[in-house]
Amino acid sequence: MFSYRHGFHAGNHADVLKHMVLIAVLKYLTSKPTAITVVDTHAGAGLYRLDSDFAGTSGEALDGIVKLLASPLAAEPPPLLADYLELVASFNPSGRTKIYPGSPFVTQALLRKEPRDKLWLFELHPTDSKLLAGHVDQLEQKRQVALKREDGFEGLRALLPPPSRRGLVLIDPSYEIKSDYGRVGACIQESLRKFATGTYMVWYPVIPRPEAHELPRRLKTLANQAGKPWLHATLNIGQSPERADTHTPGETPPRQGLTASGVFLVNPPHTLKAALQQVLPLLVETLGRGRGQGQVVEGGG
Repeated sequence: MFSYRHGFHAGNHADVLKHMVLIAVLKYLTSKPTAITVVDTHAGAGLYRLDSDFAGTSGEALDGIVKLLASPLAAEPPPLLADYLELVASFNPSGRTKIYPGSPFVTQALLRKEPRDKLWLFELHPTDSKLLAGHVDQLEQKRQVALKREDGFEGLRALLPPPSRRGLVLIDPSYEIKSDYGRVGACIQESLRKFATGTYMVWYPVIPRPEAHELPRRLKTLANQAGKPWLHATLNIGQSPERADTHTPGETPPRQGLTASGVFLVNPPHTLKAALQQVLPLLVETLGRGRGQGQVVEGGG
């Protein structure tokens, strides 16, 4: 259950998509004067070193933030991408990108002191929850952040609806076990009954597993049944021909790792669809590496 560590994947193409969208949602929510509550159900360690044993061994950041920063696109990014790159840069004042912020610190960086926004973090992994607690303890505004070593699906129930009736729920489990897919759908269904006006953001891997393909269809159905607008976006960087060509004939080719991921939002910002339609083709052009690359942006409601 605790084999997954996000540090292995920090800064990869899936993080680029997830955090770019997360920043856009938070900037939209904080543009209005009422305080917001953000709940991150699977927070991870919060901050990651790209030169650590985990990240360095996997090399996944090389096909994500590292490749993006070295590209012409980084010099003249569209607004959605510019906000993401600016936030990552804020964690690396030396100019060299060594620290990558996970969703807790992406969110915390955009919280406001007045009105007093609130961030709830849930993390069950014993090592990551300890690391997260240490990172949060270094924050000047740590009183705005509450950390619980609990199951985020269960912990969320007690927090909805938030006092201000405005907020974001980010659901990003490891999907190590198949039941995670069903729990995401059940969580969204229950949460919409308790807090129908909230914004919900689900990240998921696009992998050859029936549950992964069924999840966005299930979420569309739930949003439509609730009469709520939704937005679905995927980014696929494709297979790497270089890695496929390095194996000996007759042997199994080396694993490509995750090549695609998606985000699904209920009650998304009305400006987000057009912004993603502008930036995702550019990300495919920049990060794409072979067969299968592409992107999807669709919405309804």
